[in-house]
Amino acid sequence: MRKYHFFFALGVVSVTVALLLVALPVTLAQDSDATTPPFLAGFYDAWVTSAHAKADAEAFNHWNTEAEIPETCAKCHSTPGYLDFLGEDGSEFGKVDKPAAIGTVITCDACHNATASTMKKVTFPSGVEITDASGSARCMQCHQGRASGSTVDAAIDKAGLTDDLNKASPDLGFVNIHYFAAAATLYGSTAQGGYQFAGLSYDSKNQHVPGLNVCIGCHNQHTLEVRLDVCAGCHEDVKTTDDLRDIRMQSDELDYDGDGDVDEGIAGEIQTLQEMLMQAMQTYASEVAKTPLVYDANAYPYFFVDTNDNGKVDEGEAVADNGFKAFTGNLLRAAYNYQDTLKDPGGFAHNPNYQIELLYDSIAMLNGEISKPVDLTFAHRNPAAHFDSASEPFRHWDAQGEVPGPCAKCHTAGGLPQFLKNGVTVAVEPSASFACTTCHQDLVDFETYPVDKVTFPSGAVVTFGEGEKSNLCLNCHQGRESTVSVNKAITGASVGDDEVSDKLSFRNVHYFAAGASLFGTEAKGAYEFDGKDYNGRNMHAEDAPQVCTGCHFQHALTIRVDDCADCHDDVETQDDVLNIRMEAEDATPIDYDGDGDVTEPIRDEIASFEDGLLVAIQKYATDKAGAAIAYSSTAYPYFFNDLNANGTVDADEMDAKNAYVSWTPNLLRAAYNYQYVQKDPGTFAHNPDYIMQVLYDSVEAVGGADAVKGLARPPVKAADSQ
Repeated sequence: MRKYHFFFALGVVSVTVALLLVALPVTLAQDSDATTPPFLAGFYDAWVTSAHAKADAEAFNHWNTEAEIPETCAKCHSTPGYLDFLGEDGSEFGKVDKPAAIGTVITCDACHNATASTMKKVTFPSGVEITDASGSARCMQCHQGRASGSTVDAAIDKAGLTDDLNKASPDLGFVNIHYFAAAATLYGSTAQGGYQFAGLSYDSKNQHVPGLNVCIGCHNQHTLEVRLDVCAGCHEDVKTTDDLRDIRMQSDELDYDGDGDVDEGIAGEIQTLQEMLMQAMQTYASEVAKTPLVYDANAYPYFFVDTNDNGKVDEGEAVADNGFKAFTGNLLRAAYNYQDTLKDPGGFAHNPNYQIELLYDSIAMLNGEISKPVDLTFAHRNPAAHFDSASEPFRHWDAQGEVPGPCAKCHTAGGLPQFLKNGVTVAVEPSASFACTTCHQDLVDFETYPVDKVTFPSGAVVTFGEGEKSNLCLNCHQGRESTVSVNKAITGASVGDDEVSDKLSFRNVHYFAAGASLFGTEAKGAYEFDGKDYNGRNMHAEDAPQVCTGCHFQHALTIRVDDCADCHDDVETQDDVLNIRMEAEDATPIDYDGDGDVTEPIRDEIASFEDGLLVAIQKYATDKAGAAIAYSSTAYPYFFNDLNANGTVDADEMDAKNAYVSWTPNLLRAAYNYQYVQKDPGTFAHNPDYIMQVLYDSVEAVGGADAVKGLARPPVKAADSQ
C-alpha cells in the first residue's frame, strides 16, 4: 500500500513525498549510512547513482569560489534554484529571483512537488512555447539548452556582420548551446534549437513508436539511464548502451555521410558528418577568417587558435587566452551547429534527421566559400520520401495546423491505418512523416496491413492478387483523378470540344500515380479518349518482378538494381535504369518519336512525345482558346497565362491569380495527360506503351493529324498477353 501511495504522490499528493525527501540531507549522495523510509528506498537507491545526485560533479561545483549560483544558472544546477523557478518558494513562476546556495544537487523535491507534477508548458530559448509537454515538462525545463538559432543571429547582428557574413570580427564570440539539450533536439524545427538556414525545411518533433515519445518513456527518471529492455523490444541486438549507437532503422537506407556504408548505426553517420563539418570549418577559418582553428570539447571556449596550424589541439592551445576570436557570421553558424550536435550525445536517438540536416547544411554553406569543398557528392541530407519529414508532402499543412481528411490518408502517419479500418479519413494534425505503424500492423513480426484489392479514383477495383503486400502501396500511389472525373467535369460544362468554358478548370492527377500507370486502362488513371483502345496492366518478363516491392526497396524506395541487372546487362546504378530499352523477341524495333533512332532508351521516346504535346498545347491555346499558356512543374496550379507569349512561366507570371482559365474540353484532356506523365517520372518502366498511347492521342486531340505525323502509336496488346 505504501508503494501505491508513492506513485499516487507523483500526481495529486506529491508535496507529501517531497516533504519527506527534502527532510533528508542533501548530502545523502555521499552518506552511505543515511536512511530513508523503507517504501522510498528503491527510488532513492536509483536516484543516488544518477548524474542528478553526483555531488562532486562540475555541474554542481562550478560556482564554489563565488559561494552562490547566479540566477541564470541556478534553475538547472541546484534544487533551490529549480524550486524558485517553479515558484514553489512563493515567488513568480518561470523566473529565478535570486542566486541559489551552493552545495546542493537535484534532489527528489525538485521534481516531486505540486507545480512540477502538473506542469505542461515549456518555453525554449527561441521563445517557442510547447504546450503539450505533460510528463516531460519538468525534464525539458533544463534539457533544452540556453541558445537557439535566433541567439546566433542576434550575436551576428550586434557585431555588425549581418551584411557581410564572411567578415571576421573580435566582437563576435562563440555562442554555446550548452549541454545535454535533448529536448531541443527532440523537438527539432519546432524548438529551433539548431541554427536553421533560411529557405530550408527541417524536421520537427521526432516521433518514436507509440508509448516512447516522452523523456521517461526511454529513460528511467531516477537513474537517467536508457531503458535497454524497452529498446530491445524492437532492436534485438541491443544489450548495452554502446549497442544503441549501432541502431539503424530500415527506413534509413540512404547513405547520409557518403562513405558507402549503409549498415553502420545512424550515430556513425552523424559522427562522420561532424568530422566533415570540422574539416570545412578549419579550411574556412584559414582561408576566409585568416586564422587557423582547432576544437576541444572539454575546454571552454571550445574553439581555439591553431597556433602551429597542424589541425589538432596541442599542449597550451586549449586555454581561454588562446580562444578563437576571428569568427565570421558564417563560421559562427557552422560552429554553433557543430557544438549543438556534439553536446547532445544522444541526438542519434532524439532526432537524428534534424542533426543530419544541421550538419549537412552547415557543410554546404561553408563549401560555397572555400577553395576545396568537402565532398557531398554521395551524401544525403534527407531520408527517403516516406520518411522525409522536412519535405513538402508532410509540411504543407503546418501553418494551418491540420491536414484535411482527403489528404490525411497519404500525408500523415496514421491516415492509412484509419482508412483501412474505417474506409474514411478525418482531418488530423500534421505528422512528422510516415511511421512504422503506417504500414505495419504490429511491431513484433512487422506484418503489414492485409489488403486484397484497392478501389481507384475511376471506381475501378484492381489487385496484384489476394494477400499480395504491394496492394498496400496502391492505396496512395493511384492519383486522385481519372478519365471518369475529367469526363464528369466536361459534361458539367456542356460545351463543344473546342469551346472555352468558365465552368472548366484544370484537373490535377496528383503525384506519383505509379499504380494507375502500371494498371493502364484497368485503372483509367490517365485520360483515355473515346473510341481508342489502350493497354492494361504492364507485365514484366516471365519470372521478373511484377509488383511494387519487386522493383523498389520498400523503405528507401530506390530501385533494386541488382535484380534489374539479371536481365539488363548494362544496369549497374540507379541512373542506368533510365537507359533501358527492351523489344519483344524477334520484333522489329519501332521508332516511336520518328527521330530515326530505334536504340535510344524508351524514356527518351516518351520524352519526345511529352515535348511534342506541350508544343501542341501551347499552339492550340493561342489559336483556339485565345489565350497563350505556359507550364511550370513546381508551382500550383501548374498552367498559367503566358502574358508575354514567350513559352515559359516567368517570375511575375508564377502566381495563382494568373492561373490559366481559358479551358476547352480538348485542352483540358491534353493538359491533364501532360501533367500525368510529369508527375509519374517512372512511366517508362511502369507502363511505357500505355503512356505513349495516351500522349499520342492527346497530341492528336489538340494538334490534329498533322501533329502526329512521324509518330508511331504503340500497338494495343491483347488482354491475355499484357
